[in-house]
Amino acid sequence: MITNFEVNETNKMIDQENLDVRTITLGISLFDCMDSDLDRLNKKIYEKITTTAKDLVKTGKEIEAMYSIPIVNKRISVTPIGTIGASACKTPEDYVTIAETLDRAALTTGVNFIGGYSAIVSKGMTQNEKNLIRSIPKALSKTERVCSSINVGSTKCGINMDAVKLMGEIIKETAEESKNQDCLGCAKLVVFCNAPDDNPFMAGAFHGISEADAVINVGVSGPGVVKTALEEVRGKDFEVLCETIKKTAFKITRVGQLVAKEASKRLQIPFGIIDLSLAPTPAVGDSVAGILQEIGLEYAGAPGTTAALALLNDQVKKGGVMASSYVGGLSGAFIPVSEDQGMIDSVNAGALTLEKLEAMTCVCSVGLDMIAIPGDTTPATISGIIADEMAIGMVNQKTTAVRLIPVIGKGVGETVEFGGLLGYAPIMSVNSADCSAFVNRGGRIPAPIHSFKN
Repeated sequence: MITNFEVNETNKMIDQENLDVRTITLGISLFDCMDSDLDRLNKKIYEKITTTAKDLVKTGKEIEAMYSIPIVNKRISVTPIGTIGASACKTPEDYVTIAETLDRAALTTGVNFIGGYSAIVSKGMTQNEKNLIRSIPKALSKTERVCSSINVGSTKCGINMDAVKLMGEIIKETAEESKNQDCLGCAKLVVFCNAPDDNPFMAGAFHGISEADAVINVGVSGPGVVKTALEEVRGKDFEVLCETIKKTAFKITRVGQLVAKEASKRLQIPFGIIDLSLAPTPAVGDSVAGILQEIGLEYAGAPGTTAALALLNDQVKKGGVMASSYVGGLSGAFIPVSEDQGMIDSVNAGALTLEKLEAMTCVCSVGLDMIAIPGDTTPATISGIIADEMAIGMVNQKTTAVRLIPVIGKGVGETVEFGGLLGYAPIMSVNSADCSAFVNRGGRIPAPIHSFKN
């Protein structure tokens, strides 16, 4: 039985502690849309998405009203377009037409974002996949709601350094294409190692090839709830700390499970997974860095930060998996700079550097996320940063990602404003020592030996 105390407790989490369902993401397979004719392909994609997702936004709003639970985003993910467009697309420009179709479908259905303008190139790239990757700067500059992700490495395959080099160039080109919007295009582009098939969060969401025709994935979030709970046990030992985080993560995840099941029932689409990540927002009190400070650090980035983040991530997962039979996606703690006021404050205080953020990604949910860097950063340096982050994911058998934003015309000490959930960011300094000879070698960094456990 659900008690009145539990109802009141959940209401308090929503009203005062920024608990929300961050997204309902409808994954849609486009395999049945494949066609050798580009016009027919675009028509099929538009019809499949707008038919399958026609009630998604309406259903999300109905569930919000029914339970008084904020559902911040309604999103769509699709099968990687690098595969779907292989027959019809002969040039990067051909792929851009698909991006425009996806954007039109997103507008028609009313969703916030649509992900899946993606390619999986962990071991090698076909010419089709190269064409899609080369189309990204134009595709993201000509669309509003399309998000792109490229998986360039995995624990089983190693790291495709040709793709890493190319993505350094593409990120810089994307920044140039959207420089009139403070290089916003780069906020919709992420580079992955070990990308999951069922991630509901943007910009990395795509509908994996192992997935059903359509599926509902839900991402929950509640950093403010965790921080408030920890305030009640300030000064207690680590056992009490861990128990508090686990119990709180359980409650947060149960809210997501409730919403996911209701959405699945109403839309008559199978429930996929709950992603129980702690995803911050620029709102005061909704900060992962704030949790780290409550654990005992003056700022995120202080000595002990990696240990505190490892503890937080592990206890969130331990508590969350008890609340849902199907936990997936990324699941853990996100550490984006621009989306977390506590992270921004830590950077401005000089406590948090790019190198410390990289160390933290060994134990966090994703990786180097929403980090603004100087606009004159070279493509080779960007590729070197990507390679380092991919190596962390490959060796540790975890998902890692890079979402860097080189802000054209700005440098260290300046800020860039993205707005909404994307927030704003101080531009962080980057190690300028040259790594181009390393990046230009070409080929593939082989997988570590533990990848041969079969």
